[in-house]
Amino acid sequence: MADRGPDHYFSPRPVTASRPRAVTLALPDLRVELRSDAGVFSADRIDPGTRLLLLEAPPPPAGAAHVADLGCGYGPVAVTLAHRAPGATVWAIDVNERARACCRLNAERLGLHAIRVVAPDEVPDDVRFDALWSNPPVRIGKVALHELLAGWLDRLTPRGRAWLVVRRHLGADSLQRWLTEQGWRTERCASRAGYRLLEVAPRGVDR
Repeated sequence: MADRGPDHYFSPRPVTASRPRAVTLALPDLRVELRSDAGVFSADRIDPGTRLLLLEAPPPPAGAAHVADLGCGYGPVAVTLAHRAPGATVWAIDVNERARACCRLNAERLGLHAIRVVAPDEVPDDVRFDALWSNPPVRIGKVALHELLAGWLDRLTPRGRAWLVVRRHLGADSLQRWLTEQGWRTERCASRAGYRLLEVAPRGVDR
């Protein structure tokens, strides 16, 4: 059954008519063409926040086993993680089935067999992440966003870190305060064009 609510990029089943298009991901260490579609996040270009995340977040730690792209869309972050952590399994996670289809197509086209494109409930309970990168869906609302992040941040390994990019005027600073209050040490690592890049450590880890 089609999703009859408002058609957002976080809708599980977008009702917007499919309009495939190509988007170029150009980074200092990677340049690829990705397939995108209507009804997914930032379908026509690499979002400025995502670009900040890709340019400023450090690569996953050496020997990382599992890394996550939370809210993968059509896959620019997942593709970059697979390029920078070639030995890791990259979990590309999204509720939007059209976004997952695009991400899966991009992984297959690029021969990135380490990318596993899944819905949130398809990640095994015992998987823990050495890195989690996300441009999180802040428009789902504060309560829902907090619940979403809490569930995934508690799946970081002790050495793991999450890198979140959030627009300043959509609550980046208040999110940083909330994360710190909940026990996740959170630091602002970059700020550009109205976006904040936050580094989040597992609860109980001071450095």
